[in-house]
Amino acid sequence: MVVALHQFDYIFAIGMIFAFLDAWNIGANDVANSFASSVSSKSLKYWQAMILAALCEFLGAVLVGSRVSDTIRNKIVDVSLFEDTPAALMLTMACALVGSSLWLTFATSIGMPVSTTHSIVGAVIGASIAAKGAHNILWGWNGVAQIIASWFIAPLLAGCIASIVFLINKFGVLEIKNPKTSLRNALFVAPVLVLLTFSILTMLIVYKGSPKLHLDDLSEGTTVAAILGTGGVATAVYMLFCYPYYRRILVHEDWTLKWYHMFIGPIYWFKSTADIPPMPAGHQLVIDYYEGRRYDEKDQAATDIQQNSSEEGSSIDKEYDGVMTDMEKQDKAIVPAKKQTTRQLWWSLLKQPKQWPYLVWLVASHGFVQDVITNQVTQKDFLSGDLKGMHQHSKYYDNKIEFLYSLLQAITASTMSFAHGANDIANATGPLATIYVVWTTNTVGKKNDVPIWVLCYAAAALVIGVWTFGYNIMRNLGNKLILQSPSRGFSIELGAAITTVMATQLAIPVSTTQSAVGATVFVGLCNRDIKGVNWRMVIWCYLGWIFTLPLAGLVAGLLNAIIIHAPRFGETYALSG
Repeated sequence: MVVALHQFDYIFAIGMIFAFLDAWNIGANDVANSFASSVSSKSLKYWQAMILAALCEFLGAVLVGSRVSDTIRNKIVDVSLFEDTPAALMLTMACALVGSSLWLTFATSIGMPVSTTHSIVGAVIGASIAAKGAHNILWGWNGVAQIIASWFIAPLLAGCIASIVFLINKFGVLEIKNPKTSLRNALFVAPVLVLLTFSILTMLIVYKGSPKLHLDDLSEGTTVAAILGTGGVATAVYMLFCYPYYRRILVHEDWTLKWYHMFIGPIYWFKSTADIPPMPAGHQLVIDYYEGRRYDEKDQAATDIQQNSSEEGSSIDKEYDGVMTDMEKQDKAIVPAKKQTTRQLWWSLLKQPKQWPYLVWLVASHGFVQDVITNQVTQKDFLSGDLKGMHQHSKYYDNKIEFLYSLLQAITASTMSFAHGANDIANATGPLATIYVVWTTNTVGKKNDVPIWVLCYAAAALVIGVWTFGYNIMRNLGNKLILQSPSRGFSIELGAAITTVMATQLAIPVSTTQSAVGATVFVGLCNRDIKGVNWRMVIWCYLGWIFTLPLAGLVAGLLNAIIIHAPRFGETYALSG
């Protein structure tokens, strides 16, 4: 007779709490570094990236979902070892969530981009060693060795692919000396890139599909038809709506068009260009995608002002500009007031119960008001190094051409986000689903689909994470690694997407973080100048990858060992089976 383990309700509660924290960190760390390039290149504003991340991650997690909850477990340790003591598996997974979430919280707080997948894997290894010993861990190529190898395989593979994509665009479009020829080539290449992008990203979703949508049951012919069909339809839509819109703006310089005119794009195939009014003097046709990072005298002066006004805790409000007599100054004894930091403001509101609703709003909207690019450029620390010098070793391309790539980069970022939510959310839902199954059935269960409520719960935590604290990782990447722009960002994200597809087919576990960083570094090296990459930040990222697995495992292992090997608890877990 199967009896639910309600005597361990508290373990289930602990699992719920730390699964939320783990998913929150996946949003604040993993999702954030996926969108860092898009925000840093100005293809997406921060609030736009947050909305797209919320929609794509949540839909990816809930609609497609993780494959099964045993993905994390059976790659590391054989769960059949816990058949006689299922409660021990419940405790092991709870400790794994604690170890993973605590390490991720620390890494996210110091701005270190790490692999959330490797964090939970390391935590499961540590907790499992404490429960069943090291000899039961799969240390070979199908287990831990493959994970370590991915530290080098993922960045190298993504970097090579991203470099090829960028170099094709660089020599075929970006560095053509004649601006008209460059623009003509860009308009010609854009539909090809749309076809390539949507085909690859469809391949990514289909190959990493879920039994929930029966994507894993598709035949090879159906899969190929779905991939090419999606790419073809996307290209047709682009040619019908987007192409005439871009051509009218960039070639004919129709400065009156707004973004929403793209929805009536077909009429611009036939509309005359003779009625376009002359562009006013000084009008900017498209935005400057390098604003604040060109480092001429004017921009540098503006940057210095921003830096002085944004230094938290040390900036001083200027005296008001009104003219005062010496007597007034002496009487009022005016002293410059210190500007409140965010923490000081929140703390002052916390002391006033009537202001709590306003405080809640400030906390909830805190992430949306962040200026990531300004933070990247003005924040001076050891990891930043000489950003001005690094950016000067990179080339600045025509903003008209970059404008074409900005839409493509927004597409790659959104689809990668959907795929991330569909798969990496399992880092939190896999262990929690295991805890839930053991708690309700008192059985191990080698294959258990993740309940839909678990997916919704973790997806909501992930969205909250990227909204509230995603900016902390974003400002440590992007322009702090290389000079970002839409053309570079598109190549980076497409390279990471192709790497994910190839790795999935070869059964090599790669991290989106490692793929994105590797692609970013290689695109930076396409300047043929190693000074165009911030190597301090690259080392910082590698330290995060290397320390993640052992430290998360150490926390989870020590915690599980203390509990499961205590005499009283050891007897309790043994009898529960």
